[in-house]
Formats: sequence, structure tokens, C-alpha cells
Amino acid sequence: DQKVVAYSHSAGNISYREKLTDYYKSIGIDISADQIIVAAGASEAILFAFQSTMDPGDEIIIPEPFYANYNGFATNAGVVVRPIPSFIDDGFSLPPIAEFEKVINEKTKGIMICNPNNPTGYLYSKEELEVLRELALKYDLYLYADEVYREFCYDGHSHTSVMQLEGLENNTILIDSVSKRYSACGVRIGCMISRNAEVMATAMKFAQARLSPPSFGQVAAEAALAVPKSYFDAVLKEYDARRNVVFDGINAIEGAFCPKPKGAFYVVAALPIDNADKFCQWLLEDFDYNGATVMLAPATGFYATEGAGQNQVRISYVLNVDDLRASVKCLEEALKVYPGRTL
Repeated sequence: DQKVVAYSHSAGNISYREKLTDYYKSIGIDISADQIIVAAGASEAILFAFQSTMDPGDEIIIPEPFYANYNGFATNAGVVVRPIPSFIDDGFSLPPIAEFEKVINEKTKGIMICNPNNPTGYLYSKEELEVLRELALKYDLYLYADEVYREFCYDGHSHTSVMQLEGLENNTILIDSVSKRYSACGVRIGCMISRNAEVMATAMKFAQARLSPPSFGQVAAEAALAVPKSYFDAVLKEYDARRNVVFDGINAIEGAFCPKPKGAFYVVAALPIDNADKFCQWLLEDFDYNGATVMLAPATGFYATEGAGQNQVRISYVLNVDDLRASVKCLEEALKVYPGRTL
């Protein structure tokens, strides 16, 4: 009914935010519309969260490997990232509590997780989140959770949100987006959610400074909330098939290994190579198999620790099953002739 593409409310259209509360209630998260700020994607939501809770020089702990843009958002806010390692041998599970406590100091303001995880596909269990809850309470830290892959959980596993942890009402900040849920990354609609009124009031100042989130994007995102469960069931079934093709195919290659992801649509694989950056560049510039090659992401870009992930790559299984099978075969053939092969 709108005849002018006007600015929306800086927190987002109230009709969209109210419908979002119904969505969250359906998955066990009870919030109100004033506890949501709609943003230009999860990226802007993370920036709002960091800028609203930390000062320049403050520190945030993030298990690595982690989504590379977290570094950029932290830099933008003047925040220092303190990485702690997770390991491919145990599927990139949550590091021990002692590892967190080693880096906690007077400048530490929070812990950031992505659940399910990009780039590893790891799904943090409720028990692991309870460990983070205890840390947040003990040291009065914020717990930031990027949960944009919530709908992508496999093998009967269910997702637990940080918003469902008791006693953390003032500590948790949820980041969400329509990008992955509806395969609509170009819509650029995400949100920041918290029950902490002071944090949301501060974030609102940043939201007002940029005026409003995308108008057409909000209309599309609001309409998407009516998508039936049958859509997600079909999508999950397809991604599960893709996951199995990649997992089985990688682990059948001599010298290669990847853990089976429980969520999202990524795997990190260890390959018999000397240097992931060189290997990925070699694939694009110097190799083909029957006129084709594969493009991988060097896992080094997902580590903040220099030198980590040198033999690892991230694979995103967003292609159809047949193309994924062909890609795995291409990778297998590439590894046979790569000059930096380590076997």
C-alpha cells in the first residue's frame, strides 16, 4: 500500500518485528518487538553489537577457525580478537574452559560463537553452551551468537539458542539473518536481538545514525516468514544429501580427512598439501581435469593465529549432488599431481 519508498523506523518496520517475535516464539525464544533491531544483514547487526558493548581496545574471545569477517567487524569497532584454537581431530568442538580462562583479562568483554559454525559445520551442544553460560556469568561477559544457520542441523540434532540459556538475559546478544534461511543473501536483512535494554538503547543510536534498514528487503523478509515448513524439510533433505557426498568423497581420498558436520553447509578438510593458499591458487591457474577445476577457500583465512590451517580448506556444499560428485573427483585427481603433495 506504500506509494513512497520512505525510511522505515530505524529499528525496522514494526509489522516485520512483530511477526519476527512469532517466529522466535515458535522455536522457544520469547522476545518482544522492542528487543529487535533490524539491520542491513547480519554484518551490520554484528557491527551494532560490537560498537554498543565494547570500547576501542577491549577484547573479544572467538574459537578459531571462525568466519573471517568477524576480524573486519572487530577492527571497525577498534576491538581486539583473542582466538583460542579448536581442532579438526575432534570435529572442532568447543575448546576446554581452561583455554578461555587463559586469555580472559580486564579488557575481555565477550565471547563470540557461530552456531552452527561457518566454516566448520560444527553444532555446539546444549552442554557446551552451558559451559559458555558459566563463563559469561563468572566473568560478566557478553555472549554473542551468530545463529544464521539455525535451520541447517542434521542427523536428528536440534539447535539450542543462547537466548534459551537461563540467567543470561543481560549477557546474550543474538545475531540472525534471512540470507541463509531463505537463500536470500542479496536481500540484506538481518537483526540484532537482546533482552538487555541498555544495550538495545545504545544500539538504537547507531541504527538511527544510519537512518533505516533496506525498505524492500524488509518487505521481502516479512513475506518470507509465511514460507511453510515443507520448504525447509525439502531444503534440509537436499543439503543432507550434499553433505554426505562431500563427507564420504573427501574421506575416501588418500591422505584427506574431514569431520562430519552436524550443521550449516560447510566442511573444513585436511589435505595432503604443503600450503592451502598455494594449492587453491594452483587449482585455478595450473590445473584442470577434463576441462574443469574446483575452487576452494584456504582455511588459513579463517584462523587469526598465524600459520594455522596450512593444510586445510573450506568446502561449501551449495552445488547440486551431481556437481559435488564431479568436484570431489576433480579434487582427487588434482591431489595426485599437485607439486606440493605431502604423501
